[in-house]
Amino acid sequence: MTAVRGGRGTVLLLAALALALAASLVAAVSIGVADLSPAGAWSVIAHHLGLGGASASATTDAIVWHIRVPRALTAALVGAGLAVAGAVMQGLTRNPLADPYLLGLSSGASLGAVAVILLGLGASVAATAAVPLAAFAGAAFALAAALAIARLSGAVTPTTLVLAGLAVSQFLAAATSLVIVMAAKGDSFREVLSWLLGSLAGSSWTTVAVAGIALAGLYPVIRLHATRLDAFALGESAAAALGIHTRRTRLVLLGTVSLLTGAMVSTSGAIGFVGLVLPHLMRALSGGLHRHLLPAVALGGAIFLVWADTLARTVLDPREIPVGVVTALLGVPVFVLVLRQARRQSWS
Repeated sequence: MTAVRGGRGTVLLLAALALALAASLVAAVSIGVADLSPAGAWSVIAHHLGLGGASASATTDAIVWHIRVPRALTAALVGAGLAVAGAVMQGLTRNPLADPYLLGLSSGASLGAVAVILLGLGASVAATAAVPLAAFAGAAFALAAALAIARLSGAVTPTTLVLAGLAVSQFLAAATSLVIVMAAKGDSFREVLSWLLGSLAGSSWTTVAVAGIALAGLYPVIRLHATRLDAFALGESAAAALGIHTRRTRLVLLGTVSLLTGAMVSTSGAIGFVGLVLPHLMRALSGGLHRHLLPAVALGGAIFLVWADTLARTVLDPREIPVGVVTALLGVPVFVLVLRQARRQSWS
């Protein structure tokens, strides 16, 4: 893979990715047990958007507008959010193996969600909001714990952050396993397993709103720090020499990425490999400058998760595979190929 060069190449790449995403969304809405043509699916969507289109039967309308469209849009938004978060974490820590869950965010979100599902700790909250809110709170707690542990060694550095995140992740994962062993019964175990492996089966217009607001609100903050992320790639000393307040920048980006990741995980569960693989893949296409990488990785992550979820719900129809299983099966080979290509380029 050859990275595009110059502004025109970047514009062409982003335009191609945007068209691919639009086509992927239409295809995802069309594919399923109830076989619909892309034209038929678009007709329902256009009718609801007031763009013309013929009204469909109540069944078709419900399948397209209330089930498939929210699910496809949630997949795109979550994929974009996780991919952007992964790109930031890799740039901020200068660690090619970093992903959005580096600081234990997924373990914290999992503990919060499992506590609600199995222990009923969110009984006082509306059923549709209890699990997402608990997951978000768990992710926020994981971030606070990781930063507190990292500060024990003095300066917060990429190395201490990684080690602190690993410790927090392992501790919260153990706590989650303990809750499952003590409280899981019958169908609740299946619900917990589906959430831990990542699933978009419960997507609705509410999840679209949560993921969409989070991405729309937090992506601009990350984009404004694109140049600072480029400087971090040179090392913190070099970034400081360029006049960048490294500590403040790190805290702002970590907080922003944690909020973004927490919002995405709260709607879909812990979906792996999106934030690890897509930054590498898009970096090979767009180059290393974050002002080019961030929009490319957002579009690429959206496309990837839309198709991964489409496979998850159709390949073993009528049974559904957790989408996290599909992303792992697709992501590992892609990651190996990207690393192999990077090694070849480093020797050329």
